[in-house]
Amino acid sequence: MKTMSSLLAALLGGGNKKGGRSVPFARYVLVLVAVVLLYGWLFHIIMAWEGQEHTWFTGVYWALTVMSTLGFGDITFASDLGRIFSSIVLLTGVVMLLIILPFLFISLVYAPWLEQRGSARIHDLRSVPGDVNGHVLICTNDPLALGLIRRLQLAGIPGYLIEPDLTLALQLQDVGVPVIIGELDAVDTYRAAGADRAQLVLANAADTVNSNIILTVRALSETVPVVALADETDSIDVLELSGATHVLPLKQQLGKHLSKRVSAGTTHSNVIGKFQDLLLAEFPVHETPFQDKTIRETRLREYTGITILGVSEQGRVKPAHPDLRLTPLSVPVIIGTPEQIEELDTVLVIYNANPNPVLIVGGGKVGRAAALDLKERNIPVHMVEKNEDLAAVIGDMPDRLFLGDAADRSVLSEAGIESAPSILLTTHDDAMNVFLTVYCRRLNPDARIITRVTHERNVEGIQRAGADFVLSYSSFGVQTVLSIVSERELIVLGEGLDLFYIPVPPSLAEKTLAEAQIGARTNLNVIAFEEGGEVITSVSQERRLKEGSKLIALGSAAQREQFEAVFGSGASKRGESV
Repeated sequence: MKTMSSLLAALLGGGNKKGGRSVPFARYVLVLVAVVLLYGWLFHIIMAWEGQEHTWFTGVYWALTVMSTLGFGDITFASDLGRIFSSIVLLTGVVMLLIILPFLFISLVYAPWLEQRGSARIHDLRSVPGDVNGHVLICTNDPLALGLIRRLQLAGIPGYLIEPDLTLALQLQDVGVPVIIGELDAVDTYRAAGADRAQLVLANAADTVNSNIILTVRALSETVPVVALADETDSIDVLELSGATHVLPLKQQLGKHLSKRVSAGTTHSNVIGKFQDLLLAEFPVHETPFQDKTIRETRLREYTGITILGVSEQGRVKPAHPDLRLTPLSVPVIIGTPEQIEELDTVLVIYNANPNPVLIVGGGKVGRAAALDLKERNIPVHMVEKNEDLAAVIGDMPDRLFLGDAADRSVLSEAGIESAPSILLTTHDDAMNVFLTVYCRRLNPDARIITRVTHERNVEGIQRAGADFVLSYSSFGVQTVLSIVSERELIVLGEGLDLFYIPVPPSLAEKTLAEAQIGARTNLNVIAFEEGGEVITSVSQERRLKEGSKLIALGSAAQREQFEAVFGSGASKRGESV
């Protein structure tokens, strides 16, 4: 094999030079022609010795058929000398046509083509196209990066991920992720990525790296908005001083949003967001007059003006329809004015009084933020934490701290799990949260179990385990960043339910909402309209849709994609947001 390699290397000498790739091939063709002619001449000599007569072209034809291993058998030798000669010709053909020729093709044609194609791909990774403006740059491939790019695409906003590793960048490109290759601390990277014309730069690496990213971007542009994620509260000031437009301590904010889903004390609605002059809220129906009734039978809209937008049950949000029955596990998501929400609370306040403390499992950043928020609302809190080193950090945030393993039943019993109205699972281990969800559901079937996950892919698993409300770090981060991109107030409705601004497509222009049947065909719930910059929250089924206006709808990303598949897209998806 070494000898064969040496021969091939000698034959292809100079083939690696860009201008001399045709030289080895020309040499090969000349050698091949000479060998065929030589074998054709020897063919005639041996055939004449055997007493056979053939034309000169027949000799060339025979040499080619034998060398190519076709061997039709229409012309054969009768003597052993002829058969030996045929074997030599056959072996020569195997080497020249089946080994050397493919090697030449790979070296001189296929490999250069691959190299050129790879160079073109790498060139595409070097910069954002010059005609792209208003894009979002994401600096690290973390749990929220790919989800954010998908949601930006759904909103018609270009998103690009910066990746320093070439191999990973090519892999991301292969799966359709817009990616730019470059170092995070190089001004040239952000210049090539068009940071000066970007809508936003997201610094989502470690706190120390984010500070460097911000300073690097600011060396190129003083005006481009930079959003930085902060893992530590102490880093917020440093990132702001570095030049960040917004600093997001996502874990602390995640804890606060989880605490808003707690059911404690008397039954009441929990406000989870604000939309124009309306409030988005949710309330449990367990042991209230609404339990076991259909949405139509509750007559909430008739008596209070409140609209039920969806129903959360065991972590899954179902679209609202009049015949949907509310079970003891149902938590309707509602929209109404502050006065209407307050009127509902006067009905709920006399039901399901449970003064026992809320139980938080996990004293990390998320758990501590949830405990502080609950304490500000005068809701008693017990906390279970395994790591004794965190005891000093946790301090008096909860009313009582229990140090021990949450998998130990005696620890949970001492913390009051059997009587807790709500249980918050805030550990950073998704598998542990799934395990604890199953365990806590068995110990307290009536408690409202609220949990966090890091990766969106684990949401379904923890819902199957019995969680009543799940919020992933990645989807929460995506929604938070999108609210900044769209310059709208953050509304976190939970996994599977988001707010979309959808341009009215031409196929729906001048149709009434009833004629469009958007809810029936896509399960999206239209809650308002935007026309001429004005938001109209009074939704009538007889209202005609105008091209150029926007529908404001609640639903999932899949339902949003279904809308586009059924009705097509508007003239421009630009500016649509979640």
